[in-house]
Amino acid sequence: MRVDQLAGLFLDYLLVEKGASTNTLHAYRNDLTRYAEFAEQRGIGSAEEIQQRDVSQFVTWLRGDGRGAEAKQLSAASATRALVAVRRMHDFAVRERLLATDPARAVKPPQVGFRLPSALTTDEVFAMLATPLDDPAGRRDLALLEFLYGTGCRASEACTVDVDDLQREERLVRLLGKGRKMRLVPYGSSAAAALDSYLTTARPQFVARGRGTPALFVNQRGGRLTRQSVWNIVRRAAERAELGDHVHPHTLRHSYATHLLEGGADIRVVQELLGHSSVTTTQVYTLVTPAHLEAVYATSHPRARA
Repeated sequence: MRVDQLAGLFLDYLLVEKGASTNTLHAYRNDLTRYAEFAEQRGIGSAEEIQQRDVSQFVTWLRGDGRGAEAKQLSAASATRALVAVRRMHDFAVRERLLATDPARAVKPPQVGFRLPSALTTDEVFAMLATPLDDPAGRRDLALLEFLYGTGCRASEACTVDVDDLQREERLVRLLGKGRKMRLVPYGSSAAAALDSYLTTARPQFVARGRGTPALFVNQRGGRLTRQSVWNIVRRAAERAELGDHVHPHTLRHSYATHLLEGGADIRVVQELLGHSSVTTTQVYTLVTPAHLEAVYATSHPRARA
């Protein structure tokens, strides 16, 4: 069985058995296509021929350290993600008895430098939310920005939310996260006011131009917003607030988590709100604000107030 054939079976498994999202499937397909390309260039005719050294060389090839102009130039993080896809595929193949051994199990990923999540200050977030355009699109954009910061959701989650997912009286929303896991997340009065304005004045105009959609956030043609559209809306709001070009939807998610923890929220509650499967992922936000930790120490430790 060729590597691309094995990859096809594995992707079908992710879709049918695991219910993987479109974004997850797209990422895995790209990484496994590179793996199949690598195997073909190395003259590996079937997946059964792959050895541990081949998988190690694949990671090297991705990083651009291999021989030949065909070597890629991916970051350590991207190469690690590709190795994860390869590992999962080989593990699947062994469990399904398509392969006798797993050549990827012992291969170590490249070291990835630790980076703290970027977060805005509350003043910077408020500046973004204070500069909407006063037209239907502007009311839609403000509702989206308030929703992203008010719920901490991912851009992809905001795109998949339907109007019926809102519980407006209780100020709750159902979000469909990674692994198709559903969670219920509250949002505040500012997001509620922006959503009410958008739903009563702007969304009906947009939906009337399309074929009808249950989507909460729609474009001016009446279709569901895409992740790229969400990214552009956030970028434009950041530019109007003179925050530069480093702000993206995940920045608001990082800011949401950071500000909750700074406000005293329990880390396990934040984990549930963010939809993280492990608290380890959430713990990175506790490292974002050393200034806050210093302030707490200065006001709390008896020997700090000399």
